[in-house]
Amino acid sequence: MHESILGTAERIRRLEVQGARNVAIAAIKAVEEAARESKAKRKENLLHELSEAKEVLFVSRATEPLMRNAIRYVIHAVESSDKKTVSELVTVVSQVTEQFLERLERSKEKIAAVGSKRILNHSRVLTHCHSSTVTNMLRKAKLDGKSFEVVCTESRPVFQGRITAKEMLDAGIKTTLIVDSAVRHFMNEVDFVVVGADAITSEGNVINKIGTSMVALAAKEARTPFYVASELLKFDPATIHGDYERIEERSPNEVWADPPHGLIIRNPAFDVTRREFIHGIICEEGIISPHSINELMNRKHPWIFEAT
Repeated sequence: MHESILGTAERIRRLEVQGARNVAIAAIKAVEEAARESKAKRKENLLHELSEAKEVLFVSRATEPLMRNAIRYVIHAVESSDKKTVSELVTVVSQVTEQFLERLERSKEKIAAVGSKRILNHSRVLTHCHSSTVTNMLRKAKLDGKSFEVVCTESRPVFQGRITAKEMLDAGIKTTLIVDSAVRHFMNEVDFVVVGADAITSEGNVINKIGTSMVALAAKEARTPFYVASELLKFDPATIHGDYERIEERSPNEVWADPPHGLIIRNPAFDVTRREFIHGIICEEGIISPHSINELMNRKHPWIFEAT
């Protein structure tokens, strides 16, 4: 196994690479590097190496369909290519990697352009955890000259909300940090909620940082619109066939480093927010209903259903 694959997988596993977008970028670049340095002599040998790399990277983070779709995109391109030599196929890998990264960048800018229009002057926006898609959208609204405030949850147990808070302050946005359990207390003081996503299922449900479903419940009870900002490629095609997106449980030491002997600590990293709590998904195609995700994926990314 190429060292770039093993090293990247380990960095992802240790949370040294955070955020679905950053994980996908790191993984696809590692696959490209491994392909460029491959000693394979035939197409089937290269595909075998890519498949092994896929398995190692897939298990590095359970809930990362954007990463999985990025790798599927590369392998599907190699499988369907009419090129014969390994050197030509490696060129295909480099080309589709560049295409995928460009697509990610374009989608980020489109989401920011769409989502920033929902932010009005003198409004207050609440967000949970850290999402580069969400923070990019908020920065875009600030660059457009809008004056607004952001409320961030601290997002225990590893406090990703602090990353969001620092980024918002750096962007010159008035920001308030609250503990997760204070969400309902502040929900009537905000105009809408926007969170990121780690995965979108075929039913239109969203998997995101633990506590997101609690925020969505509070928003629905307070009649506060709840949006998800996400690339379409966070869609998980495996859920079409009845599979559930696996919820990763992380080390209890993240919750309590030195707990009393015999104490059971559970530390799920994600939870599921059902589609009926979601006002809309802000994506590169606009703001869509979560109910329409399957139809849209079939129309925009049909390859994803072939590469499962």
